Amino acid sequence: MIAGMIGTIHKLEPTFVEFEVGGLIYGVHISTNTSYTLNAKQNQDPNAKQKLFIAQIIREDAHLLFGFGEELEKITFLRLIKINGVGPKVAIAILSTYTPKTFSQIIQDKDIKALQRVPGIGAKGAGKIMVDLAGFFNELINLGEHKEMPEQNSARNEAFMALESLGFKSAEISKVFKSIQSQNTQEIIKEALKLLR
Repeated sequence: MIAGMIGTIHKLEPTFVEFEVGGLIYGVHISTNTSYTLNAKQNQDPNAKQKLFIAQIIREDAHLLFGFGEELEKITFLRLIKINGVGPKVAIAILSTYTPKTFSQIIQDKDIKALQRVPGIGAKGAGKIMVDLAGFFNELINLGEHKEMPEQNSARNEAFMALESLGFKSAEISKVFKSIQSQNTQEIIKEALKLLR
């Protein structure tokens, strides 16, 4: 599984980049926010190596790569595509319309109208996304804002995603996380499982 890439831009479009890594050129779907970031860095130094966080989706008919300029964008994308009816195309549309930080605020404020501004999302879809993501961003800390404890925040984010992949709802996880003091990913998961069961 490809988790990330470090390379140079071969060709850049608003929602797609041809990314050259070690002599191979990969086609990667990106949000307009990531495209803007890549373009800005390329303008400063056309030969500079750039990093993309990668989500790989393998289907019967295609192997797709989705790239993100920041880890929070990748985490948000992976969480969005778990929602029934939200595919990669809609997830990228959301992340092209809003930065992860703005999107998290929209979810916390339950601003359905703002969510409906995203192409392809109607009132019903917006309502479903709101319900599914309730509490998700409360625990997901933007690592850039908490530099004094990056390891602890990263561990909590990893534990949160691991518990979600086990089928627990984000609202339930957020609730038990309030009473967890552990700082190591495995310990956090262990402690949370006792409380969730």
